[in-house]
Amino acid sequence: MALDLFCPGLAAQSPASNWCCPIASSVIELRTLLAEVHERFREASLCYGQGTENAWDEATALVLGVTGLPDAPSSLDIGLDEAATARIRQLAQRRVDERQPLAWLLGKTQYCGAWFTVEPGIVVPRSPIGPMLRGGLRPWLARPPRRILDLCCGSGCLGLLAAKQFPAAKVTLVDADPRAANLARRNAVALGLAGRTEVVCADLFDDASLGAFDLILCNPPYVDAADLRTLPPEFAHEPALGLAGGEDGLDVVRRVIDQAGTHLAEGGLLVCEVGTNAWRVNRTWPRLPFIWPDTPAGGAGVFLLDAEALHSHTSVTAS
Repeated sequence: MALDLFCPGLAAQSPASNWCCPIASSVIELRTLLAEVHERFREASLCYGQGTENAWDEATALVLGVTGLPDAPSSLDIGLDEAATARIRQLAQRRVDERQPLAWLLGKTQYCGAWFTVEPGIVVPRSPIGPMLRGGLRPWLARPPRRILDLCCGSGCLGLLAAKQFPAAKVTLVDADPRAANLARRNAVALGLAGRTEVVCADLFDDASLGAFDLILCNPPYVDAADLRTLPPEFAHEPALGLAGGEDGLDVVRRVIDQAGTHLAEGGLLVCEVGTNAWRVNRTWPRLPFIWPDTPAGGAGVFLLDAEALHSHTSVTAS
């Protein structure tokens, strides 16, 4: 997610705290503290990409995340009391010293207009699939889905965004990590979606009760062994279970492609993120008719496969 200077929406769902007060000698203007944090992040040469793309976006996310203020120009002139200022400076220093993801330090992140609780040990929401859902996956999805599956769901962000986008759908969220499954449940409750979602702790399609779906979303681990050894500290903090895809990065992707056909209804669609491994995917399955749409952030790291192609592939691999 790239932020402009207080572009509408970042903190719209997070109410302002009691840390804001009229300008007085004992408080600091938000614009001043924002500039201070930005400069600290810029000088520290931090790595971004876990919800923000640069030092300014990261500083904005921190200041608004702590205060709950709207990302509007009027917020720049608001004064913050000593407690808010101290908290922001403390978290900024931890961000620099520990190189932990900012979302973990805040305990929350905004992704595609919704706030999600996040915590250490769970990958921070950032998949380009999220922005793609806003358009209803047109023209590739033949009809609004009735049943949606979010594989490797982590915090549950993709499946829950899909539940918001398709209000008539039932959504199943699956993750092999019990901590992730528990977090996804909590996020479903917080977003008022618990009644249309179920969370299953299982390894991909291993739960025999899953059945067939009209839409399968998957952000699997796809970092190859070489890249895993050279991750920046911010990304190295994240769990290997959510990142490591084996020697070539495709261990989990292979299982998804081989098994998804048996869980897609007629007219269904698989949407899967593979990042920079797109070339490996094309080389490994040259006969599959992958669609590589341009993602909102640019690039082609997400592929689409329809049910017909996957049904044929499943029949071949099973024979």
